[in-house]
Amino acid sequence: MKAKRAKTNRSIDNHTLPIECRDGTMVFPWAAPSRKEQIHRLKNEKFDVLVIGGGCVGSGAALDASMRGLNVALVERDDFAAGTSGRSTKLIHGGVRYLENAFKHLDYSQYLLVREALAERSHMLNAAPYIAHPVPIMVPLEKWWTIPYYYAGTKVYDLVAGSDTGVPKSMFLSKEQALYSFPMLNKNKLSGAIVYYDGQMNDTRYCLAVMLTAAQTGAAVSNGVNVERLLKNDKTGKIEGAWVKDAETGEEFAIRATSVINATGPFADKVRKMAYDGSSEETKYEEMVVAAGGIHLVLPDHFSPSKMGLIVPNTSDGRVLFFLPWEGGTLCGTTDSETPITMLPKPSSEEVDFVLQESSRYLNKTVGRNDVRAAWSGIRPLVKDLHGGDTKAISREHVVEVNPGDMVTIGGGKWTTYRKMAEDAVDKVLEIHPRLKIISTPCSTLNSKLIGADRAGIVCSSKFDVITVTLREDYEYDRDIAEHLTRNYGTRALQIAEIVKHGYPTRPKNLHPKRIHSKHPFLEAEIVFAVEHEYARCVIDVIARRTRLAFVDHAAAVQALPAIVDLMANLLKWSRSRKAEEYAKANEFLDTMKCPERE
Repeated sequence: MKAKRAKTNRSIDNHTLPIECRDGTMVFPWAAPSRKEQIHRLKNEKFDVLVIGGGCVGSGAALDASMRGLNVALVERDDFAAGTSGRSTKLIHGGVRYLENAFKHLDYSQYLLVREALAERSHMLNAAPYIAHPVPIMVPLEKWWTIPYYYAGTKVYDLVAGSDTGVPKSMFLSKEQALYSFPMLNKNKLSGAIVYYDGQMNDTRYCLAVMLTAAQTGAAVSNGVNVERLLKNDKTGKIEGAWVKDAETGEEFAIRATSVINATGPFADKVRKMAYDGSSEETKYEEMVVAAGGIHLVLPDHFSPSKMGLIVPNTSDGRVLFFLPWEGGTLCGTTDSETPITMLPKPSSEEVDFVLQESSRYLNKTVGRNDVRAAWSGIRPLVKDLHGGDTKAISREHVVEVNPGDMVTIGGGKWTTYRKMAEDAVDKVLEIHPRLKIISTPCSTLNSKLIGADRAGIVCSSKFDVITVTLREDYEYDRDIAEHLTRNYGTRALQIAEIVKHGYPTRPKNLHPKRIHSKHPFLEAEIVFAVEHEYARCVIDVIARRTRLAFVDHAAAVQALPAIVDLMANLLKWSRSRKAEEYAKANEFLDTMKCPERE
C-alpha cells in the first residue's frame, strides 16, 4: 500500500498570515499551488485517477477521489465551470415538477430522483453555507380551485425532503399576502399563491470552491489543458491516461493514470468517441448526450423582491417561467428548449420575445428589451441510457457508463446531484480497478464542508455575519461590498480585504476598496485574488466566472473592460499583443451576453 500524500498547504511560503475576525477568532488562509506547480505535477507524477472536465461533476469527482486517499489529476480545456456548470438557473432543488410527474404517472424512478436530489440539496446548503442559502419561491395561482392541488403537492415535497433539510416548510398565501410579498404581480391573474423553499447559489463560485477544496486535499488541477487523445496500452487495450496540450504554452505532454473519468457534460460524446476509436471490442459507438437549452435574462432588481422568487409552472407553451433574485438583479427565464452543443450558446431573438411576453402577462408592468441587462443561454446535457433497453428514452437521471478501455463516463443529472454523481463515478472506477479499491477509503464527501466554510468551526462559529461585520467595522467597507464578499468567499473574504489593505501593483495600500464598476460591488482586489489564488488565466475568467459582472450587466462589463485588461496585464506581465488579444476575446464573449436584436 502506498503512503498517502500530505495535504497541500503553502500559507507560510506565500506569506498569507492569520487574520483576526471581529469576535477574536482567527482565519488561517490557504494559498493554492501555482498553475506552474500543478502542470509540473501533471507531467511528472503517475496518478490513480485522471478526471477530464472541470465543471461541478468533474470537480466533485476529483474531490471525492482525493478525499479517499487517491492521487488525482484534473484537467479542463477552458476554465472551471466555463460550460454548463456556470450557466445554470442557480437553484439547488429537488424538482417539484418531477414529483408531480411521479404521482401522475406512477413513476417510482421519478420519485427516487426527487428524493435523491432533496438529500443532495441539504448537503449543498451545509457544505458551503456562505454561498448557498434557502430561497422562498412563490407559485402564483390564477384559478382558486387549483390552490388545494398545488398546496398538497408542495406539502408532499416537504414530506419527501424530511425534517432535517435546512429550509422552511411551504405555506399558502392569500391574494393580499401574495401581493404584499411580491408587489410586482399582476393582481388580475391572482387568486392566491403557494410558497415553497429550495436553495440558491452562485454556481461558478460554488464549483470553484469544490475544485479548490480538491486541490487543498491534494489533487493536481489545471484549467487550459485540452485532451488531444487518450493513451491506450497496446497489449491490454486499457486506457492509461491522456495526451494533452497546455493552452498557455502550446506544450504537449502525457498524463499517466491508472483510471480515467470522463466528466465533460455536453461534450461527453467527443471524449467517449476517443475511447471507441481503434477499440477491438465489438461495441458500436452511439452518442448519448441530448442537449436541452435554457434561456436566462437578467432584469433590474425591482422586478423581484430581494428575498422572494417566483415560478409560473405552466406558460402558454407548457414550459416553466421563473423570476429569481440573484447578484443584485432579477434572473428571469425558461428551460428545456432545443439547442446545439457549443461553448458559447446564445439566446435567440424569438426566445427572448417569448420570455418577455410571458413575463408581461404575470407582472403588473410590461417588460421590454430595454429592461434586459444581460441575456445568456445554458445547456443541460440530458442523456440516453444506451444500456437500459430503450435507447430513445431521455433520462433526467445520471448515467455511469464504462467505455472500451475501462474509461468511466458520467453524464446527465443536474447541478444539485453533482456530489452523488461524482461518488457513483469514483465507485465505478474502484469496481473495475480492484487495486485502487484496496488503497482507498470510503466516500466521505456527504458530510464534508468546502473551503471558506469554517470547516473546523473555529472561525466565527460558522456565523458568517461575523465576517460581514468585520469587513464593515474593521475595514470600513460599504454594506453591499461586505455582504457580497462574504456571500461569495466565506471566511476567505478577509483575504481580499487584506489585499486592499496592503495594496497591489495599480493601487497604494490603505485606500478604500475600488469597485470594478460603480453600480456593482465587485472589486479590483477580487481580480488580484482570482489571479493569485483561483487560477484565473484570462479576462473572460474574471468577468464571467470569478466575478459575475458579464452575467449580471453586459453594459457595465463593456465599460469596465479596459481597466480589467490593464490590471491583469500588470499582474500577469502580458505583452502589448497579448493585451490586444485578451481585449478582442473578451469583446467576442460579451457579444454573446447581450440581448439579441429583434429579427
